[in-house]
Amino acid sequence: MPSPYRAIFAAPGTVAFSAAGFFGRMPLSMMGVGIVAMVSQLTGRYSLAGWLSATLALSAAVLGPQVSRLVDRHGQRRVLRPALLVSVAAVTGLLVCAQQGAPSWLLFVFTACAGCIPAVGAMTRARWAEIYQGSRRELHTAYAFESIADEVCFIVGPIISIGLSTVWFPEAGPLLATAFLVIGVLWLTAQRATEPVPHPRAQDSGGSALRSPGLQVLVGTFVATGAIFGSVDVVTVAFAEEQGSKAAASLVLAVYALGSCLAGAVFGLLHLKGEPARRWVVGVCAMAVSMIPLQLAGNLVVLAVALFVAGLAIAPTMVTTMALVEAHVPRTRLTEGMTWTGTGLAVGVSLGLSASGWMVDEYGAGAAYAVPAVAGALAVVVAVLGYRRLREPVPTREGRDDEHIQDHDGERVA
Repeated sequence: MPSPYRAIFAAPGTVAFSAAGFFGRMPLSMMGVGIVAMVSQLTGRYSLAGWLSATLALSAAVLGPQVSRLVDRHGQRRVLRPALLVSVAAVTGLLVCAQQGAPSWLLFVFTACAGCIPAVGAMTRARWAEIYQGSRRELHTAYAFESIADEVCFIVGPIISIGLSTVWFPEAGPLLATAFLVIGVLWLTAQRATEPVPHPRAQDSGGSALRSPGLQVLVGTFVATGAIFGSVDVVTVAFAEEQGSKAAASLVLAVYALGSCLAGAVFGLLHLKGEPARRWVVGVCAMAVSMIPLQLAGNLVVLAVALFVAGLAIAPTMVTTMALVEAHVPRTRLTEGMTWTGTGLAVGVSLGLSASGWMVDEYGAGAAYAVPAVAGALAVVVAVLGYRRLREPVPTREGRDDEHIQDHDGERVA
């Protein structure tokens, strides 16, 4: 029996845009933690490092959906390349100012402008959705592959970013992340054959994708989920430093991502029946519960084991999230809808980074693992309260088949 992953790459152009997307999404795992490593080394202030990373995440949360809305209307090539120029200029200004010891307010200005970094993961997922629209099994596998690619980036990215910033020079991590972004975006936008067809304003007058009640639940839950991710990153770096091996933080975070990567690979091979919304809530609950053992870790080995187990719940939940977005958002606004989930994560990451940075400075790294535990509890509350919205039948929407809709298992019904 052929591998489902091999089958999805039978379509022309899929290998090329997936490879480009891998490079383009590397900054997602490298930039925030790279700023933390850079600023903490240059200034010794984790709180400032956390606030700067939070600013980047919050800026991306505000600007990302606007960029993606323009992509839905005008196409990826016409929008992503100008956005890339702005991002590169802003990151360059940030690195120069940090190296020269410029005032903190100037660092915040450049960091805020860097937030228009294109959401490359949403762009590649939109291409998969364009190719396999109506083929639920293939699209499930494609989304699983995307989650694997995300987690591989989170395995490799922090190792490279923190490693270069601590061993070579402080600005090395963010600098390489910018280089990856340039390569990925230029390569992706050069591939016109697989680019989704844009939908001008005249074809799409329904307003923002965020008007979807189901998407609102997903985004709200992802704010709390993002706080988990952001706080784990900062606290793990600080915990490793307290243990006398700051560079080991990248390896510990890689183990966290490895658990998610392995779970995502297995999940993509399955053809699950039943209600996706229920699986999604279970996944959110699993992520929350997995944060509790982190507070009991007394050394880096125990912490790595706990994070590996915690990572097992991430990718399956993310894959199910993308399937729910695709089910609840019109195709004419699909890129924007997928970016909104990333926006929720980015807002949460900013909150998690700032809160955990403050906790580390005030109470130490061990106590700061309470931040992801609280964030996980909030994610469960929002997911459970919004479960009914995700279960509600989705009416036929513009950009889809006008005579049929798909049920939760992917079967077509009249």
